[in-house]
Amino acid sequence: MAGQALIDHGRFLDALGIEVELLIDASHAAPAGTPVPSCPGFTVGEVVRHIGGVYRVAKLWMTEGRAPKDWQRYPAPGQSLEDYLRQGFDALLGEFAAHEPDAYAASWWPADRTYGFWWRRMAHETTVHRYDLEDATAEPITDVADDFAVDGIDEVLSAWFAQRLPMLGLSGTITRTVAVHSGGHHWIARAGPGVTEAWHCSAEEAATADGSVTADPMAMYLWTWGRLPLRNVNWSGDDDAIAQFWSLLRLATK
Repeated sequence: MAGQALIDHGRFLDALGIEVELLIDASHAAPAGTPVPSCPGFTVGEVVRHIGGVYRVAKLWMTEGRAPKDWQRYPAPGQSLEDYLRQGFDALLGEFAAHEPDAYAASWWPADRTYGFWWRRMAHETTVHRYDLEDATAEPITDVADDFAVDGIDEVLSAWFAQRLPMLGLSGTITRTVAVHSGGHHWIARAGPGVTEAWHCSAEEAATADGSVTADPMAMYLWTWGRLPLRNVNWSGDDDAIAQFWSLLRLATK
């Protein structure tokens, strides 16, 4: 299996095709100016525009081999938000179709510089924002398969918590570890002055952490992305460890 994903990369393309349609459907359920509570400051229309821009940024990372500096950030005059989104999506899929997931592609995560990184990243990006729009428009929340959610938890911890926080120059003020348990998988996240890391581990190793959080895969997936409050997971152990972990996750995924 290419890259760092926990499931087959073909699943990401399948999910991406489904999730983008669910996102568009949810965007039709309320006016574009409707606030999105799980994305403070965003409206339904802004989320659609954001995803259309993200697709363009991802494609440029792959085709230019570096972080893009310029892309079409807004719909062209007379272009609808949905058309702007679909245009970016179609171009992204075209780039994906031309390469195997294990082919080299530049990315912001040194541990996975493959096309598969972007397949995974775009599937989870779209899924999380689809949830945002379903929640904002009072549409029924669409669950995802447990193994897809577990992969999303792993991506948050390994790529966002362990990689993005150091890139932003952010770390904890006290050295603590928190175990994350979901769907039969276990991780440890460690943070403190000069250290921010996370790794997949055994249940025995996870038991050594200062604190722990446990939830079913869908709830944990949404919680790690800041879409659900602490009361939606079971937690135990060091209060300071849990509070620091939660705060750092919010900064990592902001």
